[in-house]
Amino acid sequence: MYYVYILYSEPFDRFYIVHTNDLKRRLVEHNKGLTSSTKAYRPWKIVYTEKFSSRVEAYNREKEIKSYKSGYKFQVLKKSESWQSG
Repeated sequence: MYYVYILYSEPFDRFYIVHTNDLKRRLVEHNKGLTSSTKAYRPWKIVYTEKFSSRVEAYNREKEIKSYKSGYKFQVLKKSESWQSG
């Protein structure tokens, strides 16, 4: 199982979109500073996830979400039932 997830750093008001096959492990790595692209913006929390049966599907969805980050479609995604406020 693969997941596309969106992390949010409240102190920096930043989002990070990526995919993985192990959500718990990846969140720990992000918050320990083991991921160079997210290290400076800790702490992170997962605010959105989607599940996929293949890595290719997850990767394609990740790219799709990144293509509309901060635009209208991203705002719609933030208002969806799957979005977690905290």
